[in-house]
Amino acid sequence: MALTTYTQEIGEEDVEKLRGILDRDGFEFLEKPYAHYGARKGKLNITVYEKGPKVLVQGKETENFVKFTLEPEILGEARLGYEEVHNPEMFQPHFGIDESGKGDYFGPLVIAGVYTDGESTRSLIEAGVMDSKRVSSSDRIRTLAGEIRKTRGVVESVVLIGPERYNDLYERFTNLNELLAWGHAKAIEELSERVPDCPRALSDQFADSRVLQRALERKGVGLELQQRTKGESDVAVAAASILAREAFVKWMVRAAEQWEIPLALGAGPPVLEAGRIFLERHGVQELCKVAKMHFKTTNQLTGDRMK
Repeated sequence: MALTTYTQEIGEEDVEKLRGILDRDGFEFLEKPYAHYGARKGKLNITVYEKGPKVLVQGKETENFVKFTLEPEILGEARLGYEEVHNPEMFQPHFGIDESGKGDYFGPLVIAGVYTDGESTRSLIEAGVMDSKRVSSSDRIRTLAGEIRKTRGVVESVVLIGPERYNDLYERFTNLNELLAWGHAKAIEELSERVPDCPRALSDQFADSRVLQRALERKGVGLELQQRTKGESDVAVAAASILAREAFVKWMVRAAEQWEIPLALGAGPPVLEAGRIFLERHGVQELCKVAKMHFKTTNQLTGDRMK
């Protein structure tokens, strides 16, 4: 199966070095959100993201670019095809956990978990599974989610906490990290029931690991828990991020149809504008059905009406 997408973290010093190489090789440069730059040549697209920094290569010439440009001139070693040498833990049986919607005023919080082993990890790499934050197209998210679900050996769990339930839970916990830990623990619990001999779970670092460990203990789930920054570099975590994002986007599409108004992502000015329109059409009493009420956005929208 031809490789058409590849992602790899690079050093800060490599960002401009790669720009020079792309300029030398005749790439056209583009501006992209959250990226130092994008570049295109024919059907090959390169994006160097600020977070990481990380380079994303997409297109039919991906494999050649990685093998003959990125590896020798930037990475200094052959990595493509050697993932098991560089990261053997990723190919061992484990759960990967990630969430979507945490920073969005509108919409649910979704926590997803994916079980992978060696065979399924190799299949997911070939399918181009990567962290959903690096995938800007909803169509691509849906395609990758379909690939994940049909991959032999993969087991999944998706915990969707709609806004009304989210608001109730937030009042109970009064702390976002405690709520996140509850959702992560629920996803891990569901996976553990289906794969009881799985020895380990890995999630992106969102709080002191003891917060999630306590949540697991309350559910009677005993396995090795690992949390680390940039956990999405693990294929199981990346797959979980994609399934979580797919469920979030589906909810947002349904809600836009139900309430007859597009609900903007994030928590910036477009969200305030969508919120004002929502209040004009449906009233403040309905806001808790689509929004996370503890965000400061609520006060900006409602002022004294919530008091």
